Amino acid sequence: MSLRSLVFSCIALVALAGAGTLALAPWNGAQPSVAQQVQPDTSEVQRAIPQSDAQLKLSFAPVVQAVSPSVVNVYATRIEQRAMSPFANDPFFSRFFGDRFFQSRPRESRSLGSGVIVESSGVILTNRHVIEGATDVRVALSDGREFDVDVVIEDEQTDLAVLRVRTSGGAAFPAIEFADSDKLLVGDLVLAIGNPFGVGQTVTSGIVSALARTGVEASDYEFFIQTDAAINPGNSGGALVDLNGRLVGINTAIYSQTGGSVGIGFAIPANMARLVAEAGVNGGEIVRPWFGAKMQPVSADIADSLGMAAPHGAMITEVAPGGPAERAGFQSGDVILSVDGLRVDDPSAFNFRLATRALGEAAQLERLRGGSTEIVSLLVEAAPQPAESALATISASSRFSGVSVRQLDPALAEQQGLPYDAKGVLVTAVEPGSPAEAMGLQVDDVILALNDIEVVDAAIFEQIASQRVRTWQIILQRDGRISRAIVSG
Repeated sequence: MSLRSLVFSCIALVALAGAGTLALAPWNGAQPSVAQQVQPDTSEVQRAIPQSDAQLKLSFAPVVQAVSPSVVNVYATRIEQRAMSPFANDPFFSRFFGDRFFQSRPRESRSLGSGVIVESSGVILTNRHVIEGATDVRVALSDGREFDVDVVIEDEQTDLAVLRVRTSGGAAFPAIEFADSDKLLVGDLVLAIGNPFGVGQTVTSGIVSALARTGVEASDYEFFIQTDAAINPGNSGGALVDLNGRLVGINTAIYSQTGGSVGIGFAIPANMARLVAEAGVNGGEIVRPWFGAKMQPVSADIADSLGMAAPHGAMITEVAPGGPAERAGFQSGDVILSVDGLRVDDPSAFNFRLATRALGEAAQLERLRGGSTEIVSLLVEAAPQPAESALATISASSRFSGVSVRQLDPALAEQQGLPYDAKGVLVTAVEPGSPAEAMGLQVDDVILALNDIEVVDAAIFEQIASQRVRTWQIILQRDGRISRAIVSG
């Protein structure tokens, strides 16, 4: 065989392999998206959205041209206090030179990230860690325009934040379309768009390497999309899109030992990001479903004991009294295998599946009990709001003035990692400069007892804490540890 024939044979094999890959893509035959309706650039070569494997070999440019206007650069400014000397905390030098010599001065720092326009009025989705602690946030569009923005939502549970353009001047912004991230398959082609290292808007391509990744971040909803599209510092908050120009995820983290991309990046699925974005568009608070049960993964030993062919699912270990799970008939030892037909591999997967369901609808949960499976209908509902009697704020002239607390209930106890029957009050706010702050109280402290009197509800705490006494004996729980302190009144 001649060299020329060999080359053409190799090209034919590559083309066939490409066609086989495209045949597996889950969006073949989908209706034209926003990206497909955008007029392509009429330059030297007429371009269109790829409709076949042959066209796909030409360029991703039409997808990028349609989507890139929806991706912005995010600039966050922070004011930090920085000591003027490395000896500032040394008592020896402080003694001889005084504290004024080592006074800290404010220092301005800037961080870079990315964001995605999700609503034409100027609502932008990004990562919370991009704008956390920022005193000023600006966004720059791909066409060079810059706008000041207000932070509407900072959601610590998902590491997402919603920004809104402060003054748009009546401009309409190019919003991206959300995809159903539950339809993603490993091997699907994706593009990552963001601002890596502050060099400017950059596009990288890759595939979906894995789904439902956990153990990536300290997040309440760990269910990440993994991709080998190059993601670097500065890409956080940027878009992960499919070849129809729809948002499938928000790039949020990388695995790296050097700080640069090694082909292991993670994105928050679009179905979770959509919920946070909708809350930002509506200007409301994020209200999530509450199941009312604690769970653990199903290990190989547990699977053997239950007669399961392979270990997967979320096993219930404790049920909250009066919660949705108890009312639906769930009990300790039950294993949840799927939600609305979508497989559940572990508690993180269950939490994600339930959190992306709308309040008020019925979710169909597949339950394993006693060796047999059945479908149980669960009404998706939020945790009950606390009654007025469960809240207290101390404003009297006392050592606790400036503190606000909430009485523990099963839902709040679960959120704080406490037993369902835990007693006490949770500190929800401490007014800056108040006696309560000077005493050292912090948000999320659980006050258990005051002066040997057990604090079982908010009314008892308010009654005791409003008094003026000479000495306070306080028992509280902080970061999982119970401590006892004595402070003057």
